[in-house]
Amino acid sequence: MTGVRIGIDTGGTFTDVVAVDPAGHLFSTKVPSSPSDPAAAFMRAIEKVGAEAIADVAHGTTVATNALLEDDFSGLGLITTEGFRALLEIGRQSVPDSYGNSYFWVKPDRIVPLHLVREVRERVDQAGAPITAFDEDGAREVARWFREAGVTSVGVCFLHAYMNPAHERRMRDVLADEHPDCAVSLSSDVLNEYREYERAVTTLVDAFVKPRVAAYARSIHDRLGRLPFYIMKSNGGVIAGREVHRQPITTILSGPAAGTLGAALVAREAGFESVITLDGGGTSTDVAVIAGGEPSLTTEGAVGRFAVKVPMVDVVTVGTGGGSIAWVSPEGTLKVGPRSAGASPGPACYAQGGTEPTATDAFLLLGHIPEHLLGGEIPLDRAAARAAYEPLAEAVGLDLEGCAAGVLEISAWNQANAIRQVTVKRGLDVRDFDLCAFGGSGPVGACRLIDILSLRAVFVPRDPGNLSAFGLLATDVRTDHVQTLVRRHDQLDRDELEAVFGRLEGEAREAHEHEPAFVRTADLRYFGQAFEIRVAADGAVEEVEAAFHDAHERLYGYGYRDDPSQVVEWVNLRVTGVDAIRRPPLARLEAGDGDPRPDGSRPLFVDGRWHEAPVYRRDALRAGDVVPGPAVIQEFGSTLPIHPGFAARVDPLGNVVVSR
Repeated sequence: MTGVRIGIDTGGTFTDVVAVDPAGHLFSTKVPSSPSDPAAAFMRAIEKVGAEAIADVAHGTTVATNALLEDDFSGLGLITTEGFRALLEIGRQSVPDSYGNSYFWVKPDRIVPLHLVREVRERVDQAGAPITAFDEDGAREVARWFREAGVTSVGVCFLHAYMNPAHERRMRDVLADEHPDCAVSLSSDVLNEYREYERAVTTLVDAFVKPRVAAYARSIHDRLGRLPFYIMKSNGGVIAGREVHRQPITTILSGPAAGTLGAALVAREAGFESVITLDGGGTSTDVAVIAGGEPSLTTEGAVGRFAVKVPMVDVVTVGTGGGSIAWVSPEGTLKVGPRSAGASPGPACYAQGGTEPTATDAFLLLGHIPEHLLGGEIPLDRAAARAAYEPLAEAVGLDLEGCAAGVLEISAWNQANAIRQVTVKRGLDVRDFDLCAFGGSGPVGACRLIDILSLRAVFVPRDPGNLSAFGLLATDVRTDHVQTLVRRHDQLDRDELEAVFGRLEGEAREAHEHEPAFVRTADLRYFGQAFEIRVAADGAVEEVEAAFHDAHERLYGYGYRDDPSQVVEWVNLRVTGVDAIRRPPLARLEAGDGDPRPDGSRPLFVDGRWHEAPVYRRDALRAGDVVPGPAVIQEFGSTLPIHPGFAARVDPLGNVVVSR
C-alpha cells in the first residue's frame, strides 16, 4: 500500500488500527495494548499495517483520561486572585454521586489542597476593567514558593480573566522567569467563559495532564519523524500532534469521540437518523446519541469526579467491558465492574496470569464467543475460565451457567442504564432510536438490550471492533473558541455581537493551516436561570431566540415564547472552525440469496438453556442475507450472538441489523 492514511485507537485491552489507501481499500487489525508504554503498541500497530508510504496518522489516545482516573494530583498548584483562596473549597452544592449509607455528605478531596493554593493581589471587574493593579513582586514571591515546594504544574485562574486576560498573561511571564520548569495553564486560554469554579477546575486539569500528554505526543512524533500526525479531540475533530501541548485537555475523551464519529458516518450512509452508539471495549462501555447525522456535543462533561467544561461529544461511560471483573458485595449480591482485568493480566481465559472471573470468561463459558480471538491470534482457555467462575458460583449459590448468565445480565443492565443517561435523562424516548453496537464486546449483548430498552433495532457495522480507529479517518480538524457576553435579548447590541463573533472567527483562522469554515453557536437562557442551552447562531438574532424557545420546550416540556415578562438572556458566544477532510468510502456488498450457509455450529446458552447454534462467518454474508436465531455471527474482532426469536439481516453496506 502507498500513500496510506492510518487511524490508531488505543484502548484498555487492544490497540486498534485501520488503514485506507488512495483507492479506498481498507485494512484493519489489532495489537495488544501496552499500558506501561502506550507508544510501544502504537508503533507495533503501524508496523503491522506494513505500508510502504504513509500519508498521515490520526490517533485516539487515553493518556489524559488515564492520568485523571489515577486520582493522584501531587505536584499541582493553583494561583488565584487575592481573597479567593477558598474557591475550590466552596465549589458547588451539587452532590457528585449519592449520600450512600451516610447521613451526611462529605466533600471529596479537592484537586488542589488548600495549602497549595496561593493568591496574587490583582483585580478586574466583570467587564474586564482594571480595579487593582497586578502585584508583580507578590507574583514573583508566589512563583518562587511553588518552585521551592516542588510544584511542577500550576493553573492560573484570576477573577473575570475571561473578559481581560492581561493579568494572567503577566503571571505566566513571571512563572517563566522564576520557575521555568513548571507547566502553566491560564484559564483565559483553557476556558474563556464565566463560572469561576468550573473554570478553575478545568484549568487545573489542563495543567495536570499537560506534561504527560506533551511527553507522549513528543515520543510519538520522534518515532514518526516528519510524518503528519494528528490526535483526536473530545469535540469530534483532530489537532496536529505538535500543537496538542497548548491545550491537552481537549483530548480528554479522545477515544470515545472517535468511535462516535465513525458510527455517525456509518449511520448516515445506511439511512439511520436517530441512533444511540454503544462502544463496548475491554474495560468500559461508552454510549452517545446521534441526531440528524451528528453526535450530540456538550460542555458539561466530567472525567472521574471532576467537571471538565470544554466542548466534547456527549458520552456517558460505565465500567462494563469484556475485562470487567465479577465479584460478590459485602451484602452477598453479584456485581460486575468497574474494576477490570485490562490488558495485563487480562481475563482468566487469556491464560496470562489472570485468576478473577470476567465478562469475557462468561462469554466463553456460555458459547457467546469462540475459543480464540482475533482470528486465532489469541487462544482462549475454557478450563481457566471455569476455574475462575466456580468459586464465584459457589459464593452466590448458583450453578456455573447460572452464575455466568447472571454476570452477563448485570452487564447488559449496566449498559442499559448508561443508555438511559443519554436519552431519558435528556428528555429523549429511547424507543425512538436504533442502536449502533460496536467495539470488541459491544455487539455481544445486542439482543438483550433490545429486550430491556424496547429498541427498534440494533445494527452492527462492518469490522465493529475497529470502528473507533475508522472514525479517526473520518474526522475534520476542529477548533473551538468562546467568549462570555452576558446580555439581555431586548438590550442586545448587534454590532457588539458581530464584533465578538468576528474576533472569535479570527482566532479560529489563526489556529488552522487552511481557511476553515465557521460554525456559530450561542448559550442562551431565560433571565434568572442558572444554566444555558446551546443553539445555532448563524442566522438573525430573532432566529436564534426562536431556536432557544424550541430547544427549551423540547428539553423541559415548556417555554415562555409568548410571555413578554420572561426575557431571554445571551451568555456565551462560540465559534467552531472546521477544516474538512476527505472521508474514506464505504464499500457496498454484492447481493446474496437470502439464505446463507453456516460454517459449523456450537452450543449457545441463552434464555436459561443450551441451544445448538449454527455459526456464520461475517465475511461470507452478503446483502439481503437473513440469519434467524439461535445463531452466532463471528468475525476477526467481534462476535454477535442471535437469540431465539430474533433475526439478523445484512443491509447493502454490510451492516448486520438485528431485530425481533
